[in-house]
Amino acid sequence: MKQFYQTLIVVALVLPMEVFAQSDTTGFTLDECIRYALENTIDIKNAKLDEKISESKVKETVGIGLPQIDGNVTLQHNQKQPRFFSTYATAQGFAGTNDDGSPRLDIPGAEPDDIMAMPQFFQLPSSGNATLTINQLIFNSSYLVGLKAASTYKELSYRNTEASEINVVRNVALAYYAVLSSNELIARFESNIARNDSLLRSTSAMQRNGFSEEIDVDRIQVNLNNLKTDRLKYVNTKNLYIHLLKFQMNYPMDKDLEVSGQLSDLKVNENLMEDYLEGWDYKNRIEYRQLETQKRLQELNVKSKLSNSLPNLSAFATLGYSTQSPNISGIFKTESDIPSTSAYGPDKWYSFSTFGLSLNIPIFSGLQRSHQMQQEKLALAKIDNNFSALKQSIDLDIRQNSIQYENAVETLKSQQQNMDLADKVARVTKIKYEQGVGSNIEVIDAENSLRESQVNYYNALYDAIVAKINLEQAFGKITPSKYAATPSN
Repeated sequence: MKQFYQTLIVVALVLPMEVFAQSDTTGFTLDECIRYALENTIDIKNAKLDEKISESKVKETVGIGLPQIDGNVTLQHNQKQPRFFSTYATAQGFAGTNDDGSPRLDIPGAEPDDIMAMPQFFQLPSSGNATLTINQLIFNSSYLVGLKAASTYKELSYRNTEASEINVVRNVALAYYAVLSSNELIARFESNIARNDSLLRSTSAMQRNGFSEEIDVDRIQVNLNNLKTDRLKYVNTKNLYIHLLKFQMNYPMDKDLEVSGQLSDLKVNENLMEDYLEGWDYKNRIEYRQLETQKRLQELNVKSKLSNSLPNLSAFATLGYSTQSPNISGIFKTESDIPSTSAYGPDKWYSFSTFGLSLNIPIFSGLQRSHQMQQEKLALAKIDNNFSALKQSIDLDIRQNSIQYENAVETLKSQQQNMDLADKVARVTKIKYEQGVGSNIEVIDAENSLRESQVNYYNALYDAIVAKINLEQAFGKITPSKYAATPSN
């Protein structure tokens, strides 16, 4: 009974640890790997931020056509005001006369045309201004073109995001299938190891009973050691592919990741080319759609340069208050604090307002606009040339990947036949050896041929899948949108 309780305690302590360890390992399908990558990859996150930047750019451009309102408050004190220059006669006129009718400014010997440097009559030392300025754009063709350009720029950011997503889907798929290929090979090697281990035990028993030689046992042992070594190599290779998959997904490197699925379950369609050629168009390629958007953006640049030579009309209004005072403190006095009679007049804030229209007509810019227009047209011609180059590149890409896919399919069929035959030869040879009508060397040769054919088959299967993914990309058939996360209820 004591031993039973001790066992129960051990199970109670160990079982939660095992459950926790299992829960920390997540099995991912290909769709789940791609969906995780699309949500967490840095390139996609930055592309999404670029989309928001472009959306904000559109709103910024729209704001140019809305009323522009600015407020300004200025307080100023002239410690020493500049002199007022005028003729003596004019200065007398400004100075006025005394109560008895005599001139207030009387300088003996001064002639009417003499230049006088007089104290400032028209401005007090301290002044204050508070203004509200409103400007409203009425017509500006550059603004209208800018609205379209901003919208096109936003569309280009969406195209760039799609291109980044396509690359992420492709890279994740390649890394995912590399892991599956390693899993299949490891499973095959484990099966071969188990079969050779069984053969080693039976051959050792036969050797002990005198029905086999020691060299036969040694040959099988050597072959078994080689199988174990090769299995370890593929285990290490799988770990490398797992880290590569984590990198492509932006998955935490210190967290376990398991993938589900089997590479052998995938079907390779020999008629894939015919399906893809039906309804084929260059616009299926994201690069072509990106270039189309860039062309529209460049066409708008040409229109923008043209619109710079057209008139533009705007309205403006200025509302404000101003005051002057002998000193700064007088600016802040209220009307009730000021005597009704003052040498400088009442210190209070007086309102003023101005409004009007402004028409700007570009006439001559030193031929700058003409040369700028020419530059934009030449840039547009370069984009047209890029269309021709891109079409040739796409045609070559399709042709190259089509040939690689056809070769991969044929190689896969050949390697599958070789693996089936090698498996059959290995089974028959082992049966003959166990019945005493076959040699130990034949068994080992058959096992080595089977191992080589299995490696060749799974390498060919992986190559065919890679060729299929490359062909899908060449035809523009990779659609990241189908991996979008399903919204939760």
